[in-house]
Amino acid sequence: MERTEWNEDERLLSITTAGSPQELRGRRAACQQALLEQLNVIPIEEWVSRVNAMHDMVAAAAVNICEAQMKEAGYGPPPCAYSFIVFGSAGREESTLWSDQDNGLIVEGEPDDLKRTYFTAFGELLSDVLEAAGYEKCDGRVMCSEPLWRKTLPEWKEQLSSWMSQMEWEPVRYLIIASDMRHVAGSAELSAEWREAFHAGFADNEKLTTAVLRNTVRHKATLNLLGQVLTERFGDYAGGFDIKYGVYIPLVNIVRHLALLHAVQDSSTLKRIERLSDLDKYEHLEEIRAAFLTALRMRVNTPYTEQDGLLSSSDYISENDLKNKQLMSELRESLLLVRRLHRALQRQLRSAERRQS
Repeated sequence: MERTEWNEDERLLSITTAGSPQELRGRRAACQQALLEQLNVIPIEEWVSRVNAMHDMVAAAAVNICEAQMKEAGYGPPPCAYSFIVFGSAGREESTLWSDQDNGLIVEGEPDDLKRTYFTAFGELLSDVLEAAGYEKCDGRVMCSEPLWRKTLPEWKEQLSSWMSQMEWEPVRYLIIASDMRHVAGSAELSAEWREAFHAGFADNEKLTTAVLRNTVRHKATLNLLGQVLTERFGDYAGGFDIKYGVYIPLVNIVRHLALLHAVQDSSTLKRIERLSDLDKYEHLEEIRAAFLTALRMRVNTPYTEQDGLLSSSDYISENDLKNKQLMSELRESLLLVRRLHRALQRQLRSAERRQS
């Protein structure tokens, strides 16, 4: 079969002209089917890039639909510039075909009643439009429908400063979420100014990077004392392995910590690794990159179910798949690397805490 360039794929381009959430959902499902046919045929990094290009186009189309619906509802056009931003796996350009919503809004200028009225309704409607297009609402409520993630730029700067001054688990967790921010639609200038304010807070701030490190080194055991992979003992996924929280998230966290430590502003894990490699300060980055690509490949190959054209997955490798010797060998090698890296970070944390005590 002759391969066409993804950017020329009519199904992808059709997303931009969708006129309703239902139409958007249908066009997303058609693109999704084309992507599933390419899975394990093209390199994993290229496949994930295509998946995330699709998600970005769906999000941008949802923003346009939302603006049109706001006009129809009598709100008129947006009263000022704004930026639609994403966090989590979307922010890192690592979303799967079943990822949920992780997003927010940056609104231009000082807050006032007009902006508050418009963007409260806009944020709630946009989250609903995305849900109708097939993106489940975030259990952690990291969405533009929530006041915590929908603010004017001055309010955002104040919020970031507040989180950075507290150094406690919850505000640091919010900062970690915020660190993966990526611009998708609207004013790129607002997103750039937000990002500049975020990274300025980390500059020469050892206490803050130590606080992030403290959150980073928490990790559930995935190998026993003999180096054997620990699978789930009970429940629906007994005998399986949680690839998301066992390998993928630990590697994301480790690379993010190093990126924040060295003022790397990229949000993608692979781009962060590339920038860190340019610094020539760490020995294991090629190993980390290989393990991360393995984790990405395993994550998108976990069993999934389909309903109304949309996919969902538990992110668990099944007990049956774990019988594959090559897969189990790759998984074990990645877990051994994660364990070594975590032990090194734990030593760094103890050293930093002694310096700061």
